[in-house]
Order: sequence, then structure tokens, then C-alpha cells
Amino acid sequence: MPKIKVAIVGVGNCASSLLQGLAFYRKVGGASNFRGVRNPTLGGFFPSDIEVVAAFDVDKRKVGKDLSEAIFAPPNNTLRVSDVPSTNVIVKKGPVLDGVGEGLSKVVQLSSEPDSNVLDVLKESGSEIMVNLLPSGAVKASRWYAEQALRAANGFINATPVPIAYDRKWSRLFSEAGLPLVGDDLVDQFGATALHKTLLNLLTRNGVYVKETYQLDVGGGTESLETMERTKEAKRSIKTEAIEASLPYKTEVVAGSTDYVEFLENKRDSYFWIRGTYFCNAPLQIDLKLSTFDGPNAGSVLFDVIRATKIALTKKAKGTVMPISAYAFKHPPKQIPVDEAERMFYDFVA
Repeated sequence: MPKIKVAIVGVGNCASSLLQGLAFYRKVGGASNFRGVRNPTLGGFFPSDIEVVAAFDVDKRKVGKDLSEAIFAPPNNTLRVSDVPSTNVIVKKGPVLDGVGEGLSKVVQLSSEPDSNVLDVLKESGSEIMVNLLPSGAVKASRWYAEQALRAANGFINATPVPIAYDRKWSRLFSEAGLPLVGDDLVDQFGATALHKTLLNLLTRNGVYVKETYQLDVGGGTESLETMERTKEAKRSIKTEAIEASLPYKTEVVAGSTDYVEFLENKRDSYFWIRGTYFCNAPLQIDLKLSTFDGPNAGSVLFDVIRATKIALTKKAKGTVMPISAYAFKHPPKQIPVDEAERMFYDFVA
């Protein structure tokens, strides 16, 4: 199979886990050894068919470095699970725009290098898919990179909560360009939202009536810091909407991040509370805690989304691709039940 050539915007913890995952699973051999990956093969593609050919960041500890070094530079602090051989991809300086808020300015050391010509870098690298891994509050920067993807004839994956795939204007622009667009706000492989939705689905299938439920997240790392400063309400709205969509009726739902704890580093602790009734209005209550790491939680899903977007390119899919967006993102243009979204996705990539 031909390589899937990818450009990464934002060399943070998610990018680190993606590159480490590519190195890790290149060593394991056949599909039977892909423990921890949901889909060892997808449309005939293995994770090893993904090749990162360009990367952009603004931190001086990353700009000008080989990508294999940059992914381990501060403030990145996710799990280190694999050495990454030299990629021969030098991280280029991108425009800052609104990519660094007040909170991040205390941990990000801005490079004094001049901005690279992003469009030229994309064309010279031969990239065909751009993956936006910028901080969640980088609205102008995310849209600027979406414009560069259009100009470079790249499909665009928006892992941030910035409404791009959700926005009809952007969907139309990518449709007119004959390019796929997927997003917004990447789900975790097994995170709080997925667990919460699964629990609620299980309860309602068994006749339990859910009266009230909440999901509260506490985390470290730059994304948690960014969420508390600039996107707390937007993320809460997206998560709450995703949880509500898993119930067949309206009830009291609260879901979102509540605090940043620096010493947790890239770890996230999620707390769930569900109150309801079952047979003859007998009371039921669930109180749970889930601990995960943000970076690795994105890896398997990115493997799926990148390969599926390559399939969308070969199928000449245009505009927002619903089967991928509904399967792998918290805020697609339309919320679709998990089982139906998975059927759509696997039918699309078959």
C-alpha cells in the first residue's frame, strides 16, 4: 500500500503519542500483535502505512529539531513508551496567531525564528492530510491552517473543538475543493465521554430511568490548562451534548472539566455520578472514577481517522465526511448513537 503522508500542526502530547505509537507498532509484526489498537487494519492499511512528512509548532524547544526529538521536548509530559528513530522531518515554525493563550504563555517558550511558508512546506513534503492538534482555544490559528490545507489540496482532520467540520461554510469550501473534512473534537480511545455514554446506554437498555448524571474531569498537561483558561464552557457544552445524545429522553446532565492540577502532568482523573430508578421505582446510584493519560488516549483513534481520511480521498469524498466525524469526534455536524455511528464508519471503510 502507498504511504499515507500526513502533516501535523501542533507537536504536543497527542503528536508525541502518535509518533511513539507508529514506532512501537512497527516493531510488533502481524495484525495479531496489535494489542491496544482497535483496528490493526482498516481498508487494507496498517498503522505503519502512516508517514508524518511535515510538522509545525511555535515553541523554541521544538522548532528546528527533528520530529523524533521535538516530541519529547518540554512542555510535553505524556508517557514515554517507545524510542522514535530519526524522521528526517524538521519541525517548522508556524504563525502564533491565537495559538498561545495567557496560561500557555507561562509554559510555552516562543521561538524567535521567522514563520515558515507553510504552504510551500506542505507542497514540498507531498502531504495529503493535515492533522490539527493545536490547543483547544486556538480558533483563528485552526481556521488559518484549514485554509492552508485547502490551498495545498490536503484533507483536513480537526482534532480540536473549534467548529470547522461542524460549520457549513467550511464544509462547503472543502466540498468545492473536492477534499474531505472531518471533526470536530477528537474522542478518546477509552475516555470519560465514551465510558459515560456506554454506561447510560447500558442502563436505559435495561429499563433503568436516569434522573441525574454528571461527569467531571481534573487533569494536568497543557490541554487541561488551556481548557480551564479559554474553552471550559465550550468543552462543557460539547461534552454535555454528546452525553445527552446517548439518552432517549431529556434529563439532568452536566459534563465537563472542573480544574487543572499541574502535578497530574498528562494524566486525567474523571468522576461519574448517576442516579436513577429501576423496577417499581427502586433507587439506583453509581459513583465511579477513571484515570487515563490524554496523549495515548488519542493514538488509536488518530490511527483510525488518518487511515479513514485516506480512504475518503481515494473515494473522492467531498466536504464533511459524516461516517468518520460521527465515529471519532465529540462534535460532528449531527449527533448519532454510538452503534449507528460505528456501522456507518465500517460500511464506509469496507
